[in-house]
Amino acid sequence: MSTASGAPPDPRSTRRLALLVAAVLGAALVGVIVVATPWQLLPVPPGGRTPVDPAAVFTADQIARAEAFAAALRPASLTSLVLGLAVSAVLGLTRAGAAVARALARPLGGGWVWQVLLGAVGITVIGRLATLPLSVYGEVVRHRYGLSTRGWGLWARDVATSTAISAGLTALGLLAIVALARRAPRTWWAWAGGAAAALVVVGSFLYPLVIEPAFNQFESMPAGPLRTELLELAERSGTPVDDVLVADASRRTTALNAYVSGFGSTRRIVVYDTLLDRLPDEQIESIAAHELGHVANDDVLTGTLIGALGAGAGTALLGWLLTATPLLRRAGASGPGDGQVVGLLMLLVAVGTLVSTPVQNLVSRHIEARADLHALDLTEDPGSFTGVQRSLGAANLNDPDPPAAWLWFFGSHPTVPQRIAFAEDWVAVHGR
Repeated sequence: MSTASGAPPDPRSTRRLALLVAAVLGAALVGVIVVATPWQLLPVPPGGRTPVDPAAVFTADQIARAEAFAAALRPASLTSLVLGLAVSAVLGLTRAGAAVARALARPLGGGWVWQVLLGAVGITVIGRLATLPLSVYGEVVRHRYGLSTRGWGLWARDVATSTAISAGLTALGLLAIVALARRAPRTWWAWAGGAAAALVVVGSFLYPLVIEPAFNQFESMPAGPLRTELLELAERSGTPVDDVLVADASRRTTALNAYVSGFGSTRRIVVYDTLLDRLPDEQIESIAAHELGHVANDDVLTGTLIGALGAGAGTALLGWLLTATPLLRRAGASGPGDGQVVGLLMLLVAVGTLVSTPVQNLVSRHIEARADLHALDLTEDPGSFTGVQRSLGAANLNDPDPPAAWLWFFGSHPTVPQRIAFAEDWVAVHGR
């Protein structure tokens, strides 16, 4: 039985079972990553791999500008990451987080439900406010380099919207965990793990329908040669789309991008309006072909499976950690069913997310390279592919040669010189 505060018993067998399940799911996760990740895409060309040379891709001025932009932002990004984690640690490993939950819930009776909901919202807002000056600095830098077109009113709206979405989803997720811990003290982590995995799946389907419209407006691309070519490209890819949309990205940025979102009858190609006047149609088609490659290779489904296994393993690990009495005592909570555990829960989730980031990005870089291969195979136009990579890199100020440690941890895509070298390998392999 649970106590009045929701604290479960702490049998050693339950702890061992939670740790065992975390290990089994973690092993399954590693297995899926090893099997599903496209580690090798092209054979070695007759003359060997093409050297990765930023100087052969960009001018000296372009390289200097991109490196200066990265140098201006990188320290702030790292500081924001460390500061956010430090705030989470203070609120999760001291009684400060519990105090925030109690204080916010007190006007509504102080019950555990309000402690979780309002505590999660309050802690999210505190973390966001702590890093807000660094976000302001980052926006100033983007304005200075011509990458951001947002006024400060729109910037504030975007920050408020993203914070509200994050706080709301976090609060509901933690409420489910604490409620399960109160109802099923011994097995809550198993139920929560299944629910977390299911939410990853549902979130993958709902994201383009719920989250994307919160930041951009979309209109169907008018009838014309480009729209026709994109629809035909999707048919040739074996991934037909319902529509081609144009996003009003220019309200916020000068960056160039396109993507494919939705599933089945709701699948659509989305093109930033910044592309339409700056790139020729064949280069826009090359970008779309890359994005259609993600669909053709079921990358969203693979990512969803990896995310679901990771969520299940992480929740089982939570089941093991949240029976550690010293950890709970430091957080001022009596157990995972205590509403005052919210700060500790948020810290553990933040640490888990941070630890998993380089693994996710390692997989992502290989998946992006496979989508590049799909674009080259589908369009058979390496000239447009290399041209658009140069255009994207220059317009988006992508660092052509980031530090190896930075690329390993934060790099979700290959660098532009790596992608162009890959295209040249494709040409050599196919004798084009």
